[in-house]
This record gives sequence, C-alpha cells and structure tokens, in this order.
Amino acid sequence: MTEIAVQGMRRSTDRVTLLARSGGDVPDVSTLVPEQFSAWSHSGSRRHATIACVIPAYNEEATIGAVLTSILGQTRPPDSVHVVINNTDDDTAEVAGRFVGQHERVVKGETYTTVVHVHDIGVNPDRKVGALNYGYYVSRGHDYILGVDGDTTLDRFCLEWLEKEMVTDPRIGGLSAIYSFEKSGLKGAMAKFLVAGQRAQFAGFNMDNLVRGRNMAVLGGQCSLFSVRALEQVMYLNHQAAPWVRDSEVEDSKLSLQIKDAGYSTKISARARANVGPMTTLRALHGQQVKWNFGGIDLLWPGQRGDTKGQPLHPNLRLRWYENVSMVFNIVSRMAFLLLLAAALSIDAFVFNPVWLIPPAVATLLNLRIVASMHDKSASDIFYALLVVPAELYMWIRMGHFLSAWTQFFARSDKDNWAAQAAAERGRGSQYVMPLVCAAATFAVLIFAWTQQSTQIQSAILSIGWPVLYLLTVLQTLFMLKKLVRRQRGFTV
Repeated sequence: MTEIAVQGMRRSTDRVTLLARSGGDVPDVSTLVPEQFSAWSHSGSRRHATIACVIPAYNEEATIGAVLTSILGQTRPPDSVHVVINNTDDDTAEVAGRFVGQHERVVKGETYTTVVHVHDIGVNPDRKVGALNYGYYVSRGHDYILGVDGDTTLDRFCLEWLEKEMVTDPRIGGLSAIYSFEKSGLKGAMAKFLVAGQRAQFAGFNMDNLVRGRNMAVLGGQCSLFSVRALEQVMYLNHQAAPWVRDSEVEDSKLSLQIKDAGYSTKISARARANVGPMTTLRALHGQQVKWNFGGIDLLWPGQRGDTKGQPLHPNLRLRWYENVSMVFNIVSRMAFLLLLAAALSIDAFVFNPVWLIPPAVATLLNLRIVASMHDKSASDIFYALLVVPAELYMWIRMGHFLSAWTQFFARSDKDNWAAQAAAERGRGSQYVMPLVCAAATFAVLIFAWTQQSTQIQSAILSIGWPVLYLLTVLQTLFMLKKLVRRQRGFTV
C-alpha cells in the first residue's frame, strides 16, 4: 500500500508519546518494557508537547491586554502566541504590540519561554474563520493549538490542566474549558441582570455536558485546546484547505462535528476554567444568540448552507435537539398559560388552584441547584435564582432569540449574522425589539378573535385548553425534577 504524505503534515502512522511540561506525568506502561523486547527507542519517541495559542481579534482594544496578561501568567504558558487582528478599526494592534517578543516565566523551577507575535491581516472577508485559519498556518509545527477569543481571560491553571488531560488521552481531538462570565466592573441594573442570566445559562449547559461523560457538543472558540493531528485528519477527510470552514454560522460547532467524525472525542475539562466577555445590552445579546441559534439549525437541518451537510442524527447534536425541543415546550406552555388566563378572566371563569405553584417552585429549586454548582457563585447569582422573576424574564428573552433564528431560517434569509452581531455590539440595529413586537401583535390578534366568539365557544375552548396545558406542564415539571435529582458527581461549573 502506498503511504500518502502531505507536505508539512504528520503521517497517521507517527507514534510519538507527548508529555506535559508542567510535570506530573502519568506513567506509560510502554516505558516498563525491557529494551530487548522493544523495536524502538524510548528516548526518541517521548518528548514534551508544544502549544501555540491563536487569538482572533476584532476590535478588542479594551480587552486584549487582559487576555494576553492571563495567557502569559499561566502556570504552563504556551510556547508561542499569535494575535491575528482582522477587520479592525480601533487600537487593538497598538495594545497587543506592547506584548510582542519573548517572555520568560519560571514556575516550580521550570523555565518557560513564550514568543508573542501580532499579525494584522487587514480586511478579511472570512472574519473570525479567516483569522483562525491564518493562526493555524503559522502554528503548524506545534502539537496543540489553543484557540482563545479576544475577550476571554484564562484561570492561571487553565492551560496546565488542558495540556495534562490531552497528553494522557490521545483519543481526545479537542478539549474545551469550562466557561463563565466576568462579573466585575458591571454598571447598571440591565447589565447585571443579563450577565446573571448568561452565567446561569452557561452553567446549565456546562453541567449537562459534564454529566454526560464530559462529551462536549461544541468546542467553543472562547477557550479550547485542539490536537493538530486531529485538525489535519479533519482537513484530509473533508478535502479542506484549513480546519475551519466559512460556510457555517457556528464554525466551532461544525469543526466539533468533524473532529468527532474523524474518530476523535470532543470533551469538556473538569477543572480548566475561563471567563468570557459577556453581552451587557439586549441588542448585543440578541445578535449573539440569534447567530448561535441559526448556526445550530444549519447543522440540524440537512443541506442548508453551501456544502455544509445537515447531520440531524449526529451524536454531538443530541443536546442541541433537546435544547430546541425544550424551548418549544417553554414557548407553548407560557404563551398558552397567559392566553388561557386572560380568556378565563374576561368571562369570570378563572378559579385559582395552588397546584399551579408547583412548576415555578420546581424551576426555582433547579435554578438554585445550578447556582450551587458554580465555583464562583455570588449573592447576585443566588438572588437571580431565588427571586423567580429575573430567571423568568431571561427565559422570555431567550425565547425571542429562538423564534427569531427559526423565523430567519424558514424565511430562507441570506442575512449576514456575523455582521449583525458586530453591529449590535456597537450599538446599532433594532432587531432585538422584533420578538416583543411580534408577541404583542399575536396577543392582540388572539384577544380580538376571542372577543368575537360566543360564550359557548369560549367555554369549549377553555374546557379543552386547560387540560392540554395541564398535561404539558406536568411533562415539563417531570423533566425539571429529573435534572433536579440527577447526580452531579462532584462537578462544579
């Protein structure tokens, strides 16, 4: 059989055991085999892993300094850092330029040398995807690539724990850190409310992945460590010139599926942590969440965008299906309850039943358990879950994002969600108010239609609607109870 070798890439038959530079190596049974029984040299097949960090930066002058400081302050710093600036019209290059050059750090007697490079690639039509692929090309000589967003700061042990887990299990193609959001420096009640909601949302998502064998559906671009061998395998199997593809709204989700298809696992670390830059306005949050939701639909639905095939039955998408179905139940139950309540009150047919207090009570307990699982929980997180109203308001906001994304999908819109998110973060655009306008219009139309019906028809609608809502609410409550009592096996998010 002829062996295929691609210039600059490793052969799939290469077998080099990588070691973590931070120490604490896991014993390898192969080292115990006597030399006369081994056909290869132990010294030539074992070496320390090398790591390159790639930071795609778009208008990150306010955060890039803190990001680079956190990376250089790691207990296991990367060997090289590449800040890839693209489409930027602020002072990101000037701020990052202060870090250019060689940096040395001594940790527990071990001297680490990190070289920081800044690449300003100017106008780049592929945006973040183009910056990531540029970073891949300048990092190909390394064993691992750490992708970090330009607004994400790392816990000082983050890279050390990511590296140790990767080198001890070569089956892992990509490993994600546990994400949370920075709470300090927030101004205004709206910003604090939105960040509390995002923290709870990510905490629940992270815990769902941790208790499912730590299988990570999405290796988020915020902070993930990738095996270069896995990336090269993805490129070879999918006939790609670079790991990340531009015909997907969620480049990280697409690459995660491809790594899984290439025979590698995608995991979330149990200990490595990073703080992501939060969205502090409704406008910015809407732009981000709609892009994420729409990109996820691309992966769920067969044959939607370019040559990105939909893979509805892919194992990495099971959690996405669960999230979408759960959101449909949330929308239907809440809309139905408000409409039936208004209808019953309009004809003096409403009778309060304490049973309706059970679902919000269970939801509050579930939110409190999620907060209890946070390693850096604060009073604001506890009040967010305990007061009920903030969590309920944030759920309505998420429902708006969900409906906006699916509406855009069914309308077959060619809207550039990358540009829309960038504009929203700059304070432009008013799409975030559309879900509220549509909800108000829907309620107005239905209420008007209700007033045109006879008393007999109104009674019939209520006699059918309430039992259906009872059944739906019971199912939702059972699912919440299941999550409430499940074992979390000591994980914290």
